[in-house]
Amino acid sequence: MTDKKAIELSKVQQLGKGNAIDKVCAILSLLAGQSHLRLAEITRGTGMNRVTALRILDTLVANGFIVRTGQPPRYSFGPEVVAMAASTSYLGNLRDIARPSLVRLAQLSGDVAVLSIRSGLESICVDRVEGHYPINVSYLQVGTRRPLGVSASSMALLAWLPEDEREALIEISSLHLDAFPRINREVLRQHVEEANRQGYVRMLNVVIDKLGAMAVPIYGPQGDVVAAISVVGLSERILEHETELAQALKHEQAAISRRLTSKRSQA
Repeated sequence: MTDKKAIELSKVQQLGKGNAIDKVCAILSLLAGQSHLRLAEITRGTGMNRVTALRILDTLVANGFIVRTGQPPRYSFGPEVVAMAASTSYLGNLRDIARPSLVRLAQLSGDVAVLSIRSGLESICVDRVEGHYPINVSYLQVGTRRPLGVSASSMALLAWLPEDEREALIEISSLHLDAFPRINREVLRQHVEEANRQGYVRMLNVVIDKLGAMAVPIYGPQGDVVAAISVVGLSERILEHETELAQALKHEQAAISRRLTSKRSQA
């Protein structure tokens, strides 16, 4: 056994001694290094007893994270893990493709350029680049979430969805806006209408006083909205440079969408 494999196995066995979540991680970590394992190999690799390991495996199989095949049964990753891996790969590509655009937007505006994606009823900040006049706002940190419509980028993810889906999401989002007293169902609809008319989102002093942003959606190879890019800064700065920022955002929107399509055709 190589030193690397010994270290990996030691880590798995340490997880196998932990709580219920640690034990799940132990099995997934073991299968990441050695697929198509029998139950005996999993219990030996994780240090778990047979009953515990089988109970966890049964749950993972039932939910599609692991598949059980053959006789005697062997275990390997299921479709849910494959989907997560594909999603992670796509996100990595998206960030790499979008970063030059974020750099250019931050340099042009002096403010913060942000890349966001949708996750269910929320938007998630997945990358950001600061200009020479950055603002310190917690919700602009990578990993932070906002309800759809509650920020320029999350509005861009909402406004260009098919009408039926958009309306359903507005109805749902409107039930979770207690933390945002300036936003309600009608405000969301007004911003959707304005965004579709202008071709970009502009929100000033809506989420936070004196703070503004502009955003556009990013389209994937199938023509669906896969992300949004935005510039966030003081409202007076956004308003002063609105025309220039709108042109720059649309230029980078087209550039990112082209690169995503090109990347897909080369895959």
